[in-house]
Amino acid sequence: MKALTAAEMREVDRLTAERCGISGEELMEAAGRSVAEEFLARYAQWNPATPQQVCVLCGKGNNGGDGLVVARYLKDEVEQVTVYLFARADALHGDAAKNLQKWRDVGGEVIEIVTAADWAEQWPKIAEADVICDALLGTGIRGAATGLIAQAIESINKLSRNATLPRPGWLVAVDTPSGILSDGEKAEGPVLRVHLTVTFTAPKIGQLISPDAACCGKIVVREIGSPAGLAEQLGKASLRCAGPEEFADLPLIRAVDAFKNSYGHVLLVAGSTGKSGAAVLAGQSALRAGAGLVTIATAEPVQAIVASGQAEYMTEALAATKEGTISRAAIRSGRFAEILKGKTVLAIGPGIGAQSETQEFIREAVATAEIPVVLDADGLNAFANHGDALAKRKSAQLVITPHPGEMARLLGSSSKEVEKHRVKLATDAARRWNAHVVLKGFRTIVVSPAGEVLANITGNAGLAKAGSGDVLTGLLAALIAQFGCAQLHKVVALGVYLHGLAAELVAQPSDLSGLLAGEIADALPFARRKLLLHLQSNGWPQ
Repeated sequence: MKALTAAEMREVDRLTAERCGISGEELMEAAGRSVAEEFLARYAQWNPATPQQVCVLCGKGNNGGDGLVVARYLKDEVEQVTVYLFARADALHGDAAKNLQKWRDVGGEVIEIVTAADWAEQWPKIAEADVICDALLGTGIRGAATGLIAQAIESINKLSRNATLPRPGWLVAVDTPSGILSDGEKAEGPVLRVHLTVTFTAPKIGQLISPDAACCGKIVVREIGSPAGLAEQLGKASLRCAGPEEFADLPLIRAVDAFKNSYGHVLLVAGSTGKSGAAVLAGQSALRAGAGLVTIATAEPVQAIVASGQAEYMTEALAATKEGTISRAAIRSGRFAEILKGKTVLAIGPGIGAQSETQEFIREAVATAEIPVVLDADGLNAFANHGDALAKRKSAQLVITPHPGEMARLLGSSSKEVEKHRVKLATDAARRWNAHVVLKGFRTIVVSPAGEVLANITGNAGLAKAGSGDVLTGLLAALIAQFGCAQLHKVVALGVYLHGLAAELVAQPSDLSGLLAGEIADALPFARRKLLLHLQSNGWPQ
């Protein structure tokens, strides 16, 4: 789905009312209800006990009105819901004022915070809450959060240590975290860090790619009544959010008469002495992601280790250096060319090593391969400071998967510079190298040579673990083998989406700190199943 600016979102709301007769009050009701529903469902996955005390912090605008609806819907589900209004009640107007009255009509408590003394008195109570729901500032904010709202943001961030401590148990943002700028600029003032953001109709650009995007935590997009095509019509940016609907036209369900050759033969070139696990993980991932056949070509000293890692893939030995990495002789002898015959896609890099001979092998393999290539890890480092050499190849299709450090090495830049200009640098590189760029990190972005940008919103901090990138490499290769290159941008984005979704599924019964890359590989079929169920429950195919 398209990501929108604040102005585009206002126009969506206006046209919804004009064309569909849906009032602002009805949109506010649907928005607040969707936040309450999403929060209760996700909180139950995290903590089986119902939260006892929820504080809803409301501003005087429409975002505060949304928060009042949230409070009303939570009232029957939570023991105590308290609304803290950062304004005098008579400062609310229109739909927000109507919902303040509805909240009072059901016996809801409202505490006004308009002075520093009010805040000092109420803060200890707020700090004891199980959940804090943020409805202070909405997507239309211009400039910095100031005054008591800024003080509240800073106090909550300090209390939760930027959403990393168990008090409060959850921080939830209504539409957007207070203080973040919707159009992608760096906020000048404080931004509230939350665990969950429930936004409406479409994600906002700043929630996906701004320097403050991490403040949003997990983003969930909920429809609240606007016509489905309106955001697509009005959004002018090339940025899209990689939600499930992006993948609805891919052949995700297998034909009953399919056989293994229907789904391609992946060749993974990976592993070296001491790094055989990277090859095993990539191979397991390619199998779990649905490749019909998988062969791992690895340095001869570790072939037996790699072969014992999984019964279902095949292995080939390549000539090795004295350090136990793949030698340039593997190319010059013609051995690699023989292995490459009949393969559908080549993935190269996981655990392959950084020896000079190995880097020569990588560069020549990438330059001469005529099938699609996925390049990761040490494969990317072979092109450090020579990124433009990636464009000099026979294969029409190249997918590279750098993290910011690897991207910086390709560009001869710094990680800080890459992080600062993620979209621009990835877009420029994709066009210059005629490659699909997967720039990993929080909100991994997938950029096509044509400049299309998809931002991923699945995943969690459990992916910050050795081996996760190897799993992604095998996954991407397997999907390309199955679906081909006709919609390569979507296929690559699907891989990133499933990778993150698998991590979410694995994390549900445990803590993120203990996630293993192999568990993520094992969860890939379940992630794909969840995607299918989501699409089917939303009317796919249409």
